[in-house]
Amino acid sequence: MNTKDFDYELPEELIAQTPLAERASSRLLVLDKTTGEVRHSAFYRIGEYLQPGDCLILNDTKVMPARLHGERADTGTPVEVLLLKRCSEGEYGEGMFWEALVRPGRRVRPGHRLTFGGGLLQAEVMDIVEGGNRIVRFDFEGIFEEILDKLGEMPLPPYIHEKLEDPDRYQTVYARETGSAAAPTAGLHFTNELLDELRHKGIRTGFVTLHVGLGTFRPVKEERIEDHEMHSEYCILTEETAELIRRCKAEGHRVIAVGTTSCRTLESMADPDTIVRAGGRWTDIFIYPGYEFKVIDGLITNFHLPESTLIMLVSALAGREHVLAAYREAVRERYRFFSFGDAMLILDNEGDEIDG
Repeated sequence: MNTKDFDYELPEELIAQTPLAERASSRLLVLDKTTGEVRHSAFYRIGEYLQPGDCLILNDTKVMPARLHGERADTGTPVEVLLLKRCSEGEYGEGMFWEALVRPGRRVRPGHRLTFGGGLLQAEVMDIVEGGNRIVRFDFEGIFEEILDKLGEMPLPPYIHEKLEDPDRYQTVYARETGSAAAPTAGLHFTNELLDELRHKGIRTGFVTLHVGLGTFRPVKEERIEDHEMHSEYCILTEETAELIRRCKAEGHRVIAVGTTSCRTLESMADPDTIVRAGGRWTDIFIYPGYEFKVIDGLITNFHLPESTLIMLVSALAGREHVLAAYREAVRERYRFFSFGDAMLILDNEGDEIDG
């Protein structure tokens, strides 16, 4: 299967640059994954398409203010450091090490020392790894997360050019486990009030954690998608959530992942018998058409970049032709795309309470 098979035409003005004033006021395109039927709704009405007993699985990761502006200690050359993932303890020796994207890379080499916030945070570049990223060791006094909150900025995706006035709008209302370089954006549409409304209807919620890396925005450069090497991210499934999913399945109800990150976590934690097991692991699962889903029955997601691994995942669930037809419909109807854009709900529509 070729990467170009997942291309579509998107007018640039449909790329949402800012979030809507109200999270749940986003539009909702409902796609029947079996028939390809499309319905148009609003996100605050999503409960009308869900049934009592259904289980929503949400990713509770929290985005770090991971972009740091500083300078080389010896020359004063301005540098930007974007934290990608914390290295395993002891992997590079004693201390706190991070893999980071450093700009301008040509002026920052191993051995160079960096300083941020007038010396509140200091670092040394230790190594250059595959892709040109740097391994950086940080030196500081106090609590690293508190220093990062003071000095760091929220790292928005490269297609967003507007300044984000309220950093909390790039966090879900249920974010609690700090570690992501990007938000699990399907969850941005939920409010606490909407989640309470769904629970009151009998729709259950559970949480997983997957710390999103910037590899999620990395384009697929290979002509054949099977040749693409997927980035790796750390995910956690608690026993409480695993038991919730097992119970939901045993009772004949649907498991609906909120976002591709929740989907990847659940599918990574399923054994060959399709039973989810609690635990934590690095996953590089690459889901594209032909994949047989073991856990999820439906998906809440945003509209994704052309030729991306994310649109390939969605196509695995609902079929490439159905997905691309739905995307063309969304373009005609002037939906908003990508991180701050509108949402899709993908599931079998049989048994929905309303006709849309």
